[in-house]
Order: sequence, then C-alpha cells, then structure tokens
Amino acid sequence: MAGTAGTPGTPRVLRAMNDRAALDLLLEHGQLSRTRIGKLTGLSKPTASQLLARLEAAGLVLATGTTEGRPGPNAQLYEVNPAAGYAAGLDVTPQRILAAVADITGRTVGRHELPTPGRRTGTPVVQQVTDALDGAVKAAGLARDDIHRLVIGTPGAFDPTTGRLRYASHLPGWHSPTLLDELAAALPMPFEYENDVNLVALAEQRLGAARDHTDFVLLWNQEGLGAALVLGGRLHRGWTGGAGEVGFLPVPGTPLVRQVTKANSGGYQELAGSQAVPGLARALGIQDIPAGPYAEAAAHLVARAAERDDEPHRRLLRTYATRLATGLASLVSVLDPELVVLSGASLTSGGETLRALVQAELEELAASRPRLVVGDVREHPVLRGALESALATTRDEVFDTSR
Repeated sequence: MAGTAGTPGTPRVLRAMNDRAALDLLLEHGQLSRTRIGKLTGLSKPTASQLLARLEAAGLVLATGTTEGRPGPNAQLYEVNPAAGYAAGLDVTPQRILAAVADITGRTVGRHELPTPGRRTGTPVVQQVTDALDGAVKAAGLARDDIHRLVIGTPGAFDPTTGRLRYASHLPGWHSPTLLDELAAALPMPFEYENDVNLVALAEQRLGAARDHTDFVLLWNQEGLGAALVLGGRLHRGWTGGAGEVGFLPVPGTPLVRQVTKANSGGYQELAGSQAVPGLARALGIQDIPAGPYAEAAAHLVARAAERDDEPHRRLLRTYATRLATGLASLVSVLDPELVVLSGASLTSGGETLRALVQAELEELAASRPRLVVGDVREHPVLRGALESALATTRDEVFDTSR
C-alpha cells in the first residue's frame, strides 16, 4: 500500500530530505553549482535542477553568479538566502547584556551592548532583555517580528521544576519565580535559556576545538569557574540544571566550605578560579600586578607567565596548572571523557604552554588520560553559542519543506 503524504519514504518526505541535505551543503561550502550539489548529494542533474528551482521559488536559495576561469560554459552558482531567517542570542552578566542577531547562514548582522551596573539599575530584567534585543535588532536593520528564535545565556541555570534561576546569586533581579512567564509575555518570538558555560561548549562543538567529538568536558575559567559536560553528543544538565557547577567542588588545598550556595564559593573556585591568580602571583614575589577586574588581571598574568622564562613566572604557571589539574582529576575520573577543552581568558591566555603543563599534571593525578586542547572560539563564546543554538532550531523550522 502506498504511504500517505508526509509518511517516511513518500515522495514529499524524500524531497524534503534532499532539500535539507542540499541546504546543509550550501551552508557548509558556500556557493555551489548544480553539478557540484548533484555530486555531493548523489542526485541526478535533472533532480538537482528541480531541487534548486524548488528552493529558489521558496526563497531559501539565491542564484548568485557563475563560475569563471574554467574550461567549458560558466555554471550558475547558488547559495542559501541569508534573509530566509534570523535568530538572536543574549549573553547576560552582572555588568552587561550583550545581544546579537545572525542571519540563517550564521553571519552576525547586528550587535548591541547594554550596561547593567548591578543593583544600581532600577530597570526591571524584562525591560533590560527587550532593550538589549531591540538594540541588536535595530543594528541589523530588522524588526522584532523578523527574529524566529532567541536564546538567553546566563550564569547558573533555571531549575526546570521551579523555573527559578539557581547557582547565580551574583546576578541581581533574575531570581523571580515569574521571570520566565514575564519574558514569554514580553517577547514576540519563542525563546530558550541556557547556562553560559554550556553555550561555550556548544560553540566549540559546532565551530571549534570539539568538532566531531561527542564526549568531552569544557572547563571555563573567567569571571567564574565552571564546566560543561557533553555526553553522547548531548549536553548533560543534571536534575536541577546544576551539572558542571564545579566551582563548588571540594578539593584538597582549600578549607571545606559549607553552605556553598549562600557563600557563592567553594573549594575549586578558591583554589583555581581567576580571583586566586593575582594572590598567587604576589605570594611568589611577582611585581606589577595589574589593577582592575580580577578576571582581566588573571588573564594578563597567565599570558605573561607563559611568555617569560624567569623562575617566579615559571612557578606561577606550574602552580596554577597543578591547581587546575586537581579539580579536573575528579571530573575525568568520574566521566572518562574523550577530550577536555580549556576555555575562558584565564585558561586560553596561557596557550599551549599552560595546556601542556595541565596535561602532564592530570596524567599524574587521574587514571584516565583525555586529550586536552585550548578552545578555538575566543570572541564572545557565550554569545556565539547562544546564536548557534538559536540558529539550529531556526534552520530546522525554516528549512522544513515537507509541510
């Protein structure tokens, strides 16, 4: 019996599968000719021509030019229509909200930064979110209704059972139990929320050092120390969204901290977080400690230590590597990941020198020996991850030609 329309194996579904395969190839490679698309998909020339005509009529691809400089007639080139859909992302910290809009190809077309100076601002969180989003939308020359989906990245995690933000007491105004409902009422597009470090892992998995890896840990060290866990290709968030909150992890070398959520502190954060680096440098007799935020000071000190060959700076980097490996040893002993990605300015600023030291220390402290790499996504990785997350869903919706 022939299947009904929309049933797997029917012409409509097969066409939709071919359409999506061609669109994904165009996203990956950029401009392609009909012949090239046919070869990459295994479709015949007539079928590839019909496919491209269908996608062009649907506004999903554009004919952009022709091949030149090759023997024979020039071939028509096609690319994904950037205006077929738009997605937005927000990176929220206590100091600011950074918003961006990307077209469906992933190109950022608008960005806006909204300062949010702690508790001194009287602006409600919902208005802060909409103001930041509107700034990016305006910079892109678009309207709110043009955005298909929004992903908001924050420290901590929204508890799926209560809807309240947990593990982020330093983010004022974001802990109302009605906040998600208020955002849903204020925003015209569907939105999702995600832990900021999880979004960095997503960015590295899609674009960076963890591409083609399905089991890895990402250790993040910047304003805070945290981890993201990707198991079987999927983010592991935990029952309350708190998986990866390793800053609270008890480790040797620091006092045991009780009621850590109230103190917003813990052993691993105190041992190896960014705020520990300036104090460690002073204890080793290093002069010229940078002023300003401790995360920036830590990144500067680590970068300088990786470049210099004097004993105090060598000891700083060795001690810091040992502290980092101390907490990582617990993670890899439990999870046995294929890969560990070091990310955040306090880690990436040390480059290959710090990575090699942490790798060597970890091999002494843990039975499993994952490969350590330095993250590739350096420019606003939380925001990039939010955009990649929003784009994935947007593409699924916009590219679905089976409807």
